[in-house]
Amino acid sequence: MSAPGAAVRRRFAAGAWRGPVAFAAIAVLALAVAPATLSPFRLELLAKYLCFAIAALGIGLAWGKGGMLTLGQGVFFGLGGYAMAMHLKLAEAGPGELPDFMVWSGVEQLPMLWEPFRQPWFAILMVVLLPGTVAALLGLLVFGRRVRGAYFAILTQALAAAFVIWLVGQQGLTGGTNGLTNFSSFFGLDLADPADQRVLYFAVAVVLGLLYLAFRHLVASRYGRLLVAVRDGEDRVRFLGYDPAVVKTVAFTLSAISAGIAGALFVPVVGIVSPALLGVVPSLELVFAVAVGGRYTLAGAVLGAVLLNYAKTTFSEHYADGWLYLQGALFVVVMAYAPKGAVGVAGQLRDLAAKRRRPRGARPVPHPAEHPAERSAEEGAAA
Repeated sequence: MSAPGAAVRRRFAAGAWRGPVAFAAIAVLALAVAPATLSPFRLELLAKYLCFAIAALGIGLAWGKGGMLTLGQGVFFGLGGYAMAMHLKLAEAGPGELPDFMVWSGVEQLPMLWEPFRQPWFAILMVVLLPGTVAALLGLLVFGRRVRGAYFAILTQALAAAFVIWLVGQQGLTGGTNGLTNFSSFFGLDLADPADQRVLYFAVAVVLGLLYLAFRHLVASRYGRLLVAVRDGEDRVRFLGYDPAVVKTVAFTLSAISAGIAGALFVPVVGIVSPALLGVVPSLELVFAVAVGGRYTLAGAVLGAVLLNYAKTTFSEHYADGWLYLQGALFVVVMAYAPKGAVGVAGQLRDLAAKRRRPRGARPVPHPAEHPAERSAEEGAAA
């Protein structure tokens, strides 16, 4: 048997096949089963959940792998969303015309800030560059001064609050409290046509899958191991000659870009972007979703976003008066009985079963992790 063949067999014997098989199964469910079985309304809801999952994926990278508790992802979600919404409003208004909300607000000339967004390529570029640039500058400034932990979390939360205040105060520029809404088309797709809505859903699902694979590859790389090492022992990494500020800034920037892409896709899926969707509370809900799913794995972040938003919809439909209490109870139960999130439940059950089968007095045998970074994540769960 050749050496490469033996290595492949060892990997699959150790359970390395589970990840690809699970990803393929979920891809089939998302791309084949869901569109064929769900009504247009439920498929639109699922597309919205997947948009939040894209944003949660970035939080999983920054918080779960890098230890950066980001409470202001609404800022980057909003930057991407407004960049896309500005182009859609200008495309609907037509050449030389003003968006409807500007006419209502008494604006007589298109602001210079809006003019470049007439070009679709510029809007797509800004969806990535705006949140990425803001996050990179903020990261270098903050992490370079060794701000971390609760101080960093409070700083990002304050940034989200300030961003919302600015949006509300710019009625003629951003639509104020109402935000930007009433979109009828998205790059040639009729947003009122169920067939085009299905195409949009496929686009969201594919983007989520590609970003997940890219982030998973990044986590499995040398940089991913370095990021986990910074989370578990930043000072030790600095003593080894690496700059933790750069390592953390890269992850924070990628997290912001992920949120910006999520916001840009959220606009045509839901049909609105407003300050109410971008403030402190929505940002906290994204963090809660990642915690519910399991912040130490990227799959847990995606699962948590879908589960929490599905629970939110279900509770609000059946228990209109008390759904917020049920949502809070769900979070408390998961944190109390499954500290590693929903993805960690299987491991907890396996450990419990092994403990019952183990003879009294025998020492437990640790389960091998799929990757050293994952092992470090589990060992540093209390960090």
